[in-house]
Amino acid sequence: MSIRRFDLGSWLDSPLSRRRLDLAGLEEQQATVREICDRVRTEGDSALGEYGLRFDGWRPAPEEGFSVPRSEIEAALRRLAPGDRDAIEFATRRIRQFHETQAFEPVAGTPGLKLLTRPVRRAGLYVPGGRAAYPSTVLMGAIPARIAGVKEVVVATPPAPDGSVPVAILAAAAVAGVDEVYRMGGAQAIAALAYGTASVPRVDVLAGPGNVYVMLAKKEVFGSVGIDALAGPTEILVVADAGARADFVAADLASQLEHDPMAWAVLVTDSAELADRVEEEFASLVGGLDRAEIISAAHCCVVVVDDLEQAMQVANDFAPEHLELMTADPGSLSAKVENAGAVFLGPYAPVSLGDYVAGPNHTLPTAGAARFSSPLGVYNFLKRTSVASLNRGDLEMLREACVALANLEGLTAHAHAVEVRLE
Repeated sequence: MSIRRFDLGSWLDSPLSRRRLDLAGLEEQQATVREICDRVRTEGDSALGEYGLRFDGWRPAPEEGFSVPRSEIEAALRRLAPGDRDAIEFATRRIRQFHETQAFEPVAGTPGLKLLTRPVRRAGLYVPGGRAAYPSTVLMGAIPARIAGVKEVVVATPPAPDGSVPVAILAAAAVAGVDEVYRMGGAQAIAALAYGTASVPRVDVLAGPGNVYVMLAKKEVFGSVGIDALAGPTEILVVADAGARADFVAADLASQLEHDPMAWAVLVTDSAELADRVEEEFASLVGGLDRAEIISAAHCCVVVVDDLEQAMQVANDFAPEHLELMTADPGSLSAKVENAGAVFLGPYAPVSLGDYVAGPNHTLPTAGAARFSSPLGVYNFLKRTSVASLNRGDLEMLREACVALANLEGLTAHAHAVEVRLE
């Protein structure tokens, strides 16, 4: 695999520096997704089963249903190797501890006015399958939903051709307090959760990553249901100076590229010598990794800049999902971070810890969305309602300005609704 190298000028000139979630070339996939969503919306379980058989190789028998029996979910923890169960429970404690700090209390300002915060009733979490099983994604979605107070949390994940779901996913669902696990994947799962079927009640909010069809399906159903984000391929950007360990940097670049052949890894450094060493380490490392083919197909770039000030300009413009600062003083450099989904400081904070056990959420904005959005959290499962409790004195005080504005807009019935109360 060859790493593409740039200086600052050639990087800014390159379309790679301006990567965004571009859906313009996905018309065919979007048309397929629209058809799937329309059929699941109108035909329900029949279409859901048909697409499950076509894409996952499985559909339930009439007496079986899409949900995994509760007994299987509860038994999953006993089926796990003790060390694996310990790891899931350890990660659960860390994730819960971090997310419990995201408290949102009712806000009261002007007398008689306040903002209430309430959880959604049902949350649906999509957990990808295919290349790997992701119990960590179950934890990252279900734990903040439960902390928010969501009454019912369900998971959708693609089954194997025999209808089974990886035991690690079921075990994570048991630990995180998931109510139902549905054996369904892809766009049809998103449509079922958004619209509801006879066997899959609809949810209020959808969260979780997936492939391009899942992402396009979330776009399609948005408005019928809330969504967390439209997620593109995973990405990492490392800002490193001459003192950084080249083998650490290379390892972290490869760690994110193994997710997806469309993933991104970018090193930004003020040291050409470090760039050389990282390229050597990376080439040596990749050949021995299990997912070498996926890593080799992904985007990997090195940008050599004049100084760390320029490096941070590149980082903030790229707005990466994961940002690592491997410099002599990462703490002070972190004050210059404007756009990033998650930031990791120093040589002993690899993104891998954030993916599993550090505590903050690993479902993060991608494709530059860190410029305007945030990690998945408790707030994704909350909604706000304003409350106005006003008396006659308030009405008299507000009357003149309200009536004037209503008349200014030509909405005289609005004005009348105020005036009639004071006649």
